[in-house]
Amino acid sequence: MNGLVSIIVPVYNVEKYILETIDSVRKQTYTDWEMLLVEDGSRDNTVAVVEEFLRESSEERVRLIRLPENVGAAKARNHGVQQSRGRYVAYLDADDLWRPEKLEKELAYLKSKEAAFVFTGYEFGDENGVGTGKIVRVPEMLDYKKALGNTTIFTSTVMFDTTRIPREQIMMPDVKSEDTALWWDILRSGQAAYGLDENLVIYRRPGKSLSSNKLEAIRRIWKLYRRERLPLWKCVLLMVKWGVLATLRRV
Repeated sequence: MNGLVSIIVPVYNVEKYILETIDSVRKQTYTDWEMLLVEDGSRDNTVAVVEEFLRESSEERVRLIRLPENVGAAKARNHGVQQSRGRYVAYLDADDLWRPEKLEKELAYLKSKEAAFVFTGYEFGDENGVGTGKIVRVPEMLDYKKALGNTTIFTSTVMFDTTRIPREQIMMPDVKSEDTALWWDILRSGQAAYGLDENLVIYRRPGKSLSSNKLEAIRRIWKLYRRERLPLWKCVLLMVKWGVLATLRRV
């Protein structure tokens, strides 16, 4: 089985950021990768920016996949997974950045743990993708029970081995906070997620991003807990724990 890493990037209205994101992948010390840019009906100049890059560069590892209509990040990622060719699948949001050693270190960690699902630490970045110094530390291992109370797994840090978790199992559900819902679905099946506690990703936080809307975030995580069919009292306790940990990650 090959060592190709398929990097799935849902792309929507990111003309300001996409070239920097692509560049962070091209600078990876691990070079056996393909980058699938799943264009989800952008209304700005994102497509033109990417097409110009593809014309002017000799980068054959980057593919632009245009969807006929806007379907949302979950379905865009799923489409990318279906089109991917690598043994390993990694997610990257179109405005986030990877440090050059991200793939190399994460893949080595996955192999050392004989793991199917790994993630890494990361750093919050400003509008310009510059790290703020606020680094999120991650636990060495999360199972389903632990993950319910610790939503620290960040999408742009995740990698899967599809020989251990088949592609159909990493299809994101069409719900809000689809990434966290997927992690819980996978862990509920008996898998564990292993955390590499190194800062290998910059999580860019534009001022108007969805994740910056705190009230909406509370609604989304509450609906996720209810989706798990947990007792009401347990949902309340988990919400309190989630709120404390989420606050600590950001201050």
